[in-house]
Amino acid sequence: MARIGYIRVSTVEQNTARQLDGVELDKAFTDKASGRTRDRAQLEALMDYAREGDTVFVHSLDRLARNVVDLQTIIGDLNTAGVTVEVVTQGLRFTGDDNPMSRLLLQMLGAVAEFELATIRERQAEGIAKARKRGAYRGRKPALSAEQIAEMTERLAAGASVTQVARDLGVTRQTVYNYRAAS
Repeated sequence: MARIGYIRVSTVEQNTARQLDGVELDKAFTDKASGRTRDRAQLEALMDYAREGDTVFVHSLDRLARNVVDLQTIIGDLNTAGVTVEVVTQGLRFTGDDNPMSRLLLQMLGAVAEFELATIRERQAEGIAKARKRGAYRGRKPALSAEQIAEMTERLAAGASVTQVARDLGVTRQTVYNYRAAS
């Protein structure tokens, strides 16, 4: 019976130290990615690793998922596999016993996490609009320089794979696709 931790922050710059601090764990999985989507490498690794009788500890429900459907699915999948999920800050424990109060709390807190994400996005969009209006917002810094774009174009024309070009330039494949489409 393993004690497994799941830690998530939204960006690489954020610190994970405060999450699950003081909780004794046998193994921890850490993602530095948005909770908007379930597509997170370490979350998937955790789902594959956890076995019947294990307990997964998470700091708060919004660290696990930012929408009700994903949250219910993740906890449901773990519970179906015989894994207990404990939410440290909220003092919640999900065992899959189908307790109506547990389901209600899960849905309510999941809805709050979803609402928080929507509010954050709304505030961000408002801030960007105001900054644009006063001429202070220039957008994101380009991922590739003019020289790198030229190199990318030449290599792709010569038959290099998008994956290899992206790896060599230190960007994602989607970035290469975006620049290629804009050319």
